[in-house]
Amino acid sequence: MSKRISFTAHGKVQGVFFRDFTQTQANKYGITVQGEAQGDESSLEKLKQDLNQGPSAAQVVKLDWKETSTKDGEQGFDA
Repeated sequence: MSKRISFTAHGKVQGVFFRDFTQTQANKYGITVQGEAQGDESSLEKLKQDLNQGPSAAQVVKLDWKETSTKDGEQGFDA
């Protein structure tokens, strides 16, 4: 079953390739991301764990997220 979350990453996430990292992880799990992510529950959990850590140069201090309504027909990553 498909789910959707909205998320905000807090901390040092600018200038450390966080968007590229997010795109790579989303593609790896086959889910759609745009400040929101949509996919199966297991993949969304993995992405939340990845975003909470971020790329090696990032210092994520908090990841806020909430479930939202799913949207039909979305694919890929849009930064």
